[in-house]
Amino acid sequence: MTDETLSALALSVRVAVLATLANAFVGIPLAYVLARRRFRGRALLDLLVTLPLVLPPTVTGYYLIVLLGRRGWLGAPVYAATGWSIAFTWYAAVVAATVMALPLLVRTARAAIESVDRDLEKAAWTLGRSEWRTALEVTLPLARNGILAGLVLAFARALGEFGATLMLAGNIPGRTTTVPLAIYTAVQTGEETMALALVAILTVLSCLVLVVAGRLGARAA
Repeated sequence: MTDETLSALALSVRVAVLATLANAFVGIPLAYVLARRRFRGRALLDLLVTLPLVLPPTVTGYYLIVLLGRRGWLGAPVYAATGWSIAFTWYAAVVAATVMALPLLVRTARAAIESVDRDLEKAAWTLGRSEWRTALEVTLPLARNGILAGLVLAFARALGEFGATLMLAGNIPGRTTTVPLAIYTAVQTGEETMALALVAILTVLSCLVLVVAGRLGARAA
């Protein structure tokens, strides 16, 4: 493999790991709230979380540019104050991968949390546990395998993210080129051997992820 290929592979793994950690931090609480709380705006929150799953990735990427780009709603004030923009950096690839993978984690974790017997939670409440302590000590441990399956699927989705990453992070060799972008470039430039090698790597990784997620899902059932 060339240095560019190894760089793309290393960046893809780094982006996927960081995106999965970010999804765990944001997605698990979101899944719990959607599974166990009833509040005004719940349907809208569910819609917003799920939307990247059905929108074309390039559309999601465009929304991210509008929000975080140099002239974006959040990006413009940051750029004016610091002279720095997240767009066209590898951090942008992490953001894009996180947003695209979040629905998979939330939907999988939510289903796992909803499958936990409410009577067990009520028993913990009668023993003096608060709702959040019950969630940490009873609900989430019982939903553990389903949550882990969601994290594995989120990792795989982040690893293979293409459209939103291309829109927000660009395709800058050695800086923002992930494996999917490297495959696209290799095909465009006629480097079939490199494209085949990268496709094989992603295929093997995806198969491993599906096996692991399937086993975790079976245990959670």
